[in-house]
Amino acid sequence: MAGSSANDSAAERIGYITRVQSFSACHRLHSLHLSDGENEKVYGKCNNPYGHGHNYKVEVTVRGKIDRITGMVMNLTDLKRCIEEVIMVPLDHKNLDKDVPYFASVVSTTENLAVYIWDNMVKALPPNLLYEIKIYETDKNIVIYRGE
Repeated sequence: MAGSSANDSAAERIGYITRVQSFSACHRLHSLHLSDGENEKVYGKCNNPYGHGHNYKVEVTVRGKIDRITGMVMNLTDLKRCIEEVIMVPLDHKNLDKDVPYFASVVSTTENLAVYIWDNMVKALPPNLLYEIKIYETDKNIVIYRGE
């Protein structure tokens, strides 16, 4: 018979799991490679010397085979633990520029924040599971990074 049924034990199914996490942090958009005037022109009010804060919302999506025995792509408890270690501990209620060594030499844009989270989630998760990091800096500003 053509096609496969729900009972076809040979069919491999791919699933996506997304876990949402919120955290608060402050930062200042300022590049060491630009003059103070250039920084002010490029980043505007986000270059305020005293910084500014955001209530970020991060969506971490993993993609993989749905295990035939457990019915899961991965255990959500394990994903939650990885998010706690990679996002909450180093970033929540922190000054990104002063408290996170990565941002000492990298501008703390949301794009670079997504790269930072991706690079650290890849180390914490089983191989080849991480699919996407999506960060809502505000309701209107959203960054997606897929490791490219």
